[in-house]
Amino acid sequence: MTTIDAHHHLWRFTPEEFGWLEGPLAPLRRDFDTADLTSAMNAANIDGAIAVQARQTLEETHWLLETAATTPEIKGVVGWAPIASPSFPAHLDTLRENPYLKGLRHVIQAEPDPDFILGEAFNAGIDLLENTGLVYDILIFERHLPQTIRFVDRHPNQPFVLDHIAKPRIAEGALEPWATQLRELARRPNVFCKISGLVTEADPLHWTSGQLTPYLDTVVEAFTPSRLLAGSDWPVCLAGVEYAAWFDLLRKFFATFTSTERNAVFGLNAREIYRLAPQLL
Repeated sequence: MTTIDAHHHLWRFTPEEFGWLEGPLAPLRRDFDTADLTSAMNAANIDGAIAVQARQTLEETHWLLETAATTPEIKGVVGWAPIASPSFPAHLDTLRENPYLKGLRHVIQAEPDPDFILGEAFNAGIDLLENTGLVYDILIFERHLPQTIRFVDRHPNQPFVLDHIAKPRIAEGALEPWATQLRELARRPNVFCKISGLVTEADPLHWTSGQLTPYLDTVVEAFTPSRLLAGSDWPVCLAGVEYAAWFDLLRKFFATFTSTERNAVFGLNAREIYRLAPQLL
């Protein structure tokens, strides 16, 4: 069984583009390349990974696609494109020609307008994704869940993957309203969810596995193992946990589940939702 890390990043660090690497994330203010990734994956017995955009530039998207073509460990790319722009159709046509492109993502959580995800131009762009086979990865904070539910309802035929379980307020120990809203979102069968990014939503320097358990229990209840994907959010996760240690924690949590359920969470679901070609596995 091929084990897939459904969410990692690569980046060439610049202070201007990575200003969000501050506080506990400050040690990550350096380049992270494929050599770093391969070393981490080997230590954790991970066979393949999905590279996800970290910068909102077409330059980075093309760089990730080029990197995937020469890096066997990278099985697909979730890139960025100007979805809300009139230029998006032309960019989409070009990007779709690359077999490594599996989806697109926009950093909704950074938008000053809390209703950005409901904007007409953005939704018109999402309409163009339908029937392309490309996934849209949803990157939001917990507070965006009500708008996200309305957004998903506008696109019942578009496959979605929710990143980082919608970033609940783990550091505060707050389950609500996140849990109720997450369960409601999970009622939409076209939405999958990545179990990733939890440590950085806790206190990266002082978190405990016990803190994470209620959130893991909730997301499993909401989505079931049939729509969950294990991801690392590497190298961001390194602010609080080593790559291998994170996967050890997830494997321990799912140890009592059936082998079918574990295989789904740790690989088969990523293979299905991102349409990974058999020759890439």
